[in-house]
Amino acid sequence: MANPYHFITRWRVKGTAEEVFGILSQPLDYPRWWPSVYLTIRELAPGDQDGRGRRISLLTKGWLPYRLRWEASTLDSRRPNRIAIQATGDFEGRGIWSIVADGAFVDITFDWKLSAEKPLLRWLTPLLRPAFEANHRWAMEQGRRSLELELARCHAETVEEMNSIPAPQGPQELWNQAIATGTVLAAGVVAGLLATHEATPAK
Repeated sequence: MANPYHFITRWRVKGTAEEVFGILSQPLDYPRWWPSVYLTIRELAPGDQDGRGRRISLLTKGWLPYRLRWEASTLDSRRPNRIAIQATGDFEGRGIWSIVADGAFVDITFDWKLSAEKPLLRWLTPLLRPAFEANHRWAMEQGRRSLELELARCHAETVEEMNSIPAPQGPQELWNQAIATGTVLAAGVVAGLLATHEATPAK
C-alpha cells in the first residue's frame, strides 16, 4: 500500500461484551454517541440479519481541520466478539473490532490497516505522518470516552441518573482547529528544515 498506516487501539470499559457489540455494530448511531469524530452516516445497503454486507457512507474528522469521506462495508459480524469492515474512499483498508469479556469489564481492540488516498494526506504523509497519527489517536481516545458515557446511559436506572451523565464531546471549535493546524504545520516545517539540514553535506 502507498502511504500505509497501521493502528492498534485498545480500550477497557465496564460492561458486557453483548452491550459493547450492540453499540459498535450499529454505525448509524455513531454521530449521536461519538459526535467528535462521526459527523454524518448514511446507509447505502442494509446487509443481512447479522449486518454482513451492510454498506454505509461516512463523513468523519479528528482534531485537525480536514474531513474524510469514505464508505465502509461489513465483511464479518460474529456476535458478540468480532466486527470486520472494509473501507474505501479518502482512505482504503480494513478494520477489525475484537471484543472480549473479562469479568465486569470488556477488553476491546481495534486493528486498523489503511492507506491514505485523500490528496492532502497522500501528499503530506512523508512530512506530517506523526501529526496524522496523533489525529487518529485523539479520535480513538474520544471514542473510548464516548463509549463509557454511552454504557453509563445504558446502565442508568432512573431518569435523574441518566440526566446526570454528561453529553459526549462534540466537534472541535474552529478556533481550536486553527491553533492545532498552525502548530502542526509549524512542526512540519521545522522537521522538514532539520531533515534538509542533516541531508546537506558539510563543506
